[in-house]
Amino acid sequence: MSTVGILYPGYSAEDDYPRAEKLLTDGSRLPLVHTEMKVDAHREDALLDIGGDDVLAEGARRVAAESGPLDSIIWACTSGSFIFGPEGAARQAATLERAAGVPASSTSFAFVDACRRLGVSTVAVGATYPSDVAGAFVHFLTHHDISVLTVSARDIITAAEVGTLPPETVLEFAEAVSSDAPQADAVLLPDTALHTVEALDALDARLGKPVLTANQVSIWQGLRLAGADIDRPGLGTLFRKG
Repeated sequence: MSTVGILYPGYSAEDDYPRAEKLLTDGSRLPLVHTEMKVDAHREDALLDIGGDDVLAEGARRVAAESGPLDSIIWACTSGSFIFGPEGAARQAATLERAAGVPASSTSFAFVDACRRLGVSTVAVGATYPSDVAGAFVHFLTHHDISVLTVSARDIITAAEVGTLPPETVLEFAEAVSSDAPQADAVLLPDTALHTVEALDALDARLGKPVLTANQVSIWQGLRLAGADIDRPGLGTLFRKG
């Protein structure tokens, strides 16, 4: 049984985490705190602000105080990590690890590690972000030797709006992205504001390939860093060991 601290900016799809926690088979916990979000916008200046070291350090302090000792901690925000660039995102995660005193990572690195786990080298990206922010994610992936064959940017500015998209819309969006590059090894949906936990198996089944989503890979990365990387049904291909 492990405890993975989740730092989540604002309010949109944070309920994916308690949903996922109910599916964990070993009693592991995913305590979550909301970190400060002064401006809800998929815009570079706003994203740099929500991913600041002081914001994350305060979040780490709060989640440990509220939940007890942690085994790992995750900055559950893709855009608020890759927007710093590959080197900046690495420094961000290292700073969070020092502040928390446990292994730490972010959703951006969770995507990279999840692709490596599954042997994925080519992807199709379905981003809810504006095109410039989606482009920064593409740069992050290519820096880590993941080839992006196609990217679809829905140009949604706020996380709050993304959080209202219903499951069928998410499924249809992922299917459309996949059809643009059917040869891609996997489809990536990078926004933690997108509700996906209840649709993970359905996404994989409809597309016939792994669909990696932001909240899914964040949870997987936290459990992996905590030494609790075991088979977990109901959470998509990534969590199946066999």
